Amino acid sequence: MNRTNKKTPRVPRSAPKYTTFIVKKPSELMPFLMEKMAGISRTKVKTLLTHRTVFVDQKITTQYNFMLQPGMKVQISNDKGQKEFRSSLLKIIYEDAYIIVIDKREGLLSIATERQKERTAYSILTEYVQRSARQHRIFIVHRLDKDTSGLMVFAKDEKTKRTLQDNWEQIVTDRRYVAVLSGEIEKDTGTVTSWLRDNKVFITYSSMSNNGGDKAITHYKTIKKQNGYSLVELQLETGRKNQIRVHMQDLQHPVVGDIKYGNGDDPIGRLGLHAFKLHFYHPVTKELLKFEIPYPASFKKLFIKEKEENL
Repeated sequence: MNRTNKKTPRVPRSAPKYTTFIVKKPSELMPFLMEKMAGISRTKVKTLLTHRTVFVDQKITTQYNFMLQPGMKVQISNDKGQKEFRSSLLKIIYEDAYIIVIDKREGLLSIATERQKERTAYSILTEYVQRSARQHRIFIVHRLDKDTSGLMVFAKDEKTKRTLQDNWEQIVTDRRYVAVLSGEIEKDTGTVTSWLRDNKVFITYSSMSNNGGDKAITHYKTIKKQNGYSLVELQLETGRKNQIRVHMQDLQHPVVGDIKYGNGDDPIGRLGLHAFKLHFYHPVTKELLKFEIPYPASFKKLFIKEKEENL
């Protein structure tokens, strides 16, 4: 009786997503990679960094002289098709396996609405993460108005998104905006507290007594007053829809360039509102992350002293 030897078919293993190295002694990132990846050139290492494929402790690192310490984990992504991110509409400030922090330009929607289907921060980032794998996704955590610029956080998976949204007030330790206001504000510091509600045509209105809406609290500090304008820093105790714009209207010093809640004053050709600071605990690692970006140059120009004419 003949027996046929049947071999169990081999199931191909999926290729590892990363090549991983553990740091044993202090070193800059460039020489470390050149030592571990024998034969690699400086140009090739710079290409890996530029293409955002090098992670240090799960954070994308592009700085060739980044200082490594013992115990750190350096990973090189093996994903194909990873490319340098370029966009005139947003800049990636930070990225790791769980979140992306961006600086959004004014005029860019955070995410599409039923009435507005144009290009958005969400669609741009979705295209970016899907260069590595089609199944990769981006999840919206919070929004900025289309005409507001500045810092935003996106999640890379649904669990991280839920953690951020469900615990936003506990996770975020500092969230600040800078605004250009019409007129020179009377008080250098203050707090606006009111209840905000939308009417039938989606205009948010403010009431100093509880009208059944959402309680909103905005703290402000004047940075500069000059040439008929005020530059103020705003710290949110609550994050309600249109909160800053409506509260500045309450102060009778609306944000410049605000078509909806302003007074027609538009000296810089855009809404004078920018989210410049965001501090929060990482939803997974629990590390306190601190991000701060400069005020827009157009904001500062309004407060340059006019040169006195020579007599």
